[in-house]
Amino acid sequence: MPLRCLVALVGGLVLAAAFEPVGYAWLMPPAIAALVLSVRGLRPGRAWLPTLLFGITFSYAVMVWMRSVGTDAWIAMCALEASFFVPLGIGLAWATRLRAWPVWAALWWVGIEVWRSGFPFSGMPFGRLAFATADTPWADALPWIGVTGVSLLVALTGTSLAWVVLHLRDARRLSLAVVAGLAVVTVAPVLVPFQLDETGTTTVAAIQGNIPGDGTDIVAVHREVTDNHVRATEQLAADVAAGLVPGPDFVVWPENSTAVDPFLDARARTGIEAASDAIGVPILVGAIADVPGDDSQVLNQGIVHEPGLGGGDRYTKRHPVPYGEYIPFRGSLIPDTYGQLRMIPRDMVRGTGLEPIRIADVLVADAICFDVAYDEGIGGQVARGAELVTVQTSNVLFSKTAQLEQQFEISRLRALETGRWVVVAAINGVSGVVRPDGTVADSVGAREAGVLVETVGLSTTITPAVRIGVWPGRLVLGFLVLHTALVAITYRRRRRGDHAVGPVEERSAAT
Repeated sequence: MPLRCLVALVGGLVLAAAFEPVGYAWLMPPAIAALVLSVRGLRPGRAWLPTLLFGITFSYAVMVWMRSVGTDAWIAMCALEASFFVPLGIGLAWATRLRAWPVWAALWWVGIEVWRSGFPFSGMPFGRLAFATADTPWADALPWIGVTGVSLLVALTGTSLAWVVLHLRDARRLSLAVVAGLAVVTVAPVLVPFQLDETGTTTVAAIQGNIPGDGTDIVAVHREVTDNHVRATEQLAADVAAGLVPGPDFVVWPENSTAVDPFLDARARTGIEAASDAIGVPILVGAIADVPGDDSQVLNQGIVHEPGLGGGDRYTKRHPVPYGEYIPFRGSLIPDTYGQLRMIPRDMVRGTGLEPIRIADVLVADAICFDVAYDEGIGGQVARGAELVTVQTSNVLFSKTAQLEQQFEISRLRALETGRWVVVAAINGVSGVVRPDGTVADSVGAREAGVLVETVGLSTTITPAVRIGVWPGRLVLGFLVLHTALVAITYRRRRRGDHAVGPVEERSAAT
């Protein structure tokens, strides 16, 4: 057992190294194989310990950037994420006793991944296997099978590797067949890429205005942040007038480019109007808007500001960050005065709409910050006609961490999954324009100010991944429930059988 625990501990660290800032995606299959080998053969009552240790090292390493919020927040959040590896261990113990166990074990991994990505309080999707597949053959499967499907493909590669390790000497031909089959499935999307039809083009500008000071306290300098984006847009207008850059059809500002309601705050409104009038095209402004009639709540929105007209369509962030943008069960679990919770006097209300917003006659799927990591938001808007994707993000607290790179990688993968160009605007990094094949047309690095102007393609083609939506996740969760129920039923029947046999044996002995 100590050796198994050691293998699991190391395996968790190896899996974390597959993600940015290390980014060695090929480490995922050996890490998953190490986890399976550390569990296989154990009873369910003991199997949870190696997987918990795996989950601890993986969670704390891959999301070490949460320390920027506070060490206490990092410890608490990662402890919760690691706890999901307890049922994973039990499930793997059950699965590895079945025929074709690499398939069932992979389904258990992905099922737990989907579960923790949505629960509790919207969950934490960072660390999904698919999110480390940029620039790998696995990523080419995204338009076909989506994020959940790609995670399953990676997990199956790992569990099959464990099977090969166990059976290589006994069944070399069969082991080679398993490896060859996985290779064919993995490479097939590269050989048969999904074909997209481009219906037009538009020119988009993304503004990264940067933040003064150390770049981590946007509340203290929110006026300067807005002024930076106003000045950058006015400079862009001057460059367009001088013929230095092409004129954009619309401009994208990042999340929290104004931290006050631009309809109620005169200074913010004046700055946005000046920028919009200068460039002469709509600006998608990232704003914190008040909830009418409720001083205790706010909305995190992308608001289309039309020159000379004011506010147009809006997108409201669907996944506010618990204990970062709102306090669940305010006052009943953790005191409002604890640590940085004092900085959250009002709760952010989650959005529910999936209709794309219209900017300059283009239907756009918008996502705000962590929204990009959830499956239903961007895909749901694309399924309803969005021709382009924008991602507005702040990430100010994480400006000195690998979270910036991890999130930008997810934006790249969403481009592949949806078959859309993706325009990312961040306050101080990473901003960029991503092609539908996941490659980066242009970008601005962390802690820099910059303006990106790019002519991007538009499309109404719906990829199979967008068409199937969130159903793969639901089906794999259904598998977890069904498998657990079958194990419970089998266990109860065996216990009843043992109780029934006992008295009969006693009577026979007496006779």
